[in-house]
Amino acid sequence: MDTNVGVAANGRGQSPQASNDCVIACVRQLEGIKASGRIVLDEGHRILSEYQENLLSDGDPGDGDAFLKWVHDNQWNPQYCDRVRITPTDDGSSFVEFPDDPELAAFDRSDRKFVAAARAHPDSPPILNAVDTDWWIFRNALGRNGVTVEFLCGRDVREMAERRGHRQP
Repeated sequence: MDTNVGVAANGRGQSPQASNDCVIACVRQLEGIKASGRIVLDEGHRILSEYQENLLSDGDPGDGDAFLKWVHDNQWNPQYCDRVRITPTDDGSSFVEFPDDPELAAFDRSDRKFVAAARAHPDSPPILNAVDTDWWIFRNALGRNGVTVEFLCGRDVREMAERRGHRQP
């Protein structure tokens, strides 16, 4: 799950580009994960660290913050959390598990850990996205490389990408 899902779940004050429908979709998704889902974290704590940089670990005041607290409390519980090993490249700019595909060369370096974790997991789970346009722009190249992105706010992210000059193929 990309961090922007938790940020969007905190509401438009933290994620003004997220519509009200998007915020609701993100909150519902996080509640569903807490009730009966799973999350994938990397053994090097890169994903959890990013969550902690962007959400409040005491669980207040938003739904995304409450999700971070849940992740923190359950990170070692195999009922809710799968941990995978991802391997940084020698130069530290990416991960061995990230696809070696020229069409992904411009993909956001800070989001590569999510792709690497999904590819390192034996079930190749989908990556959840709210309003980060990189996921939309690179969705076809990611898909060709076995990475599924689930767009919780598809209309919002598509419109944002189009405003930036990226049209749907």
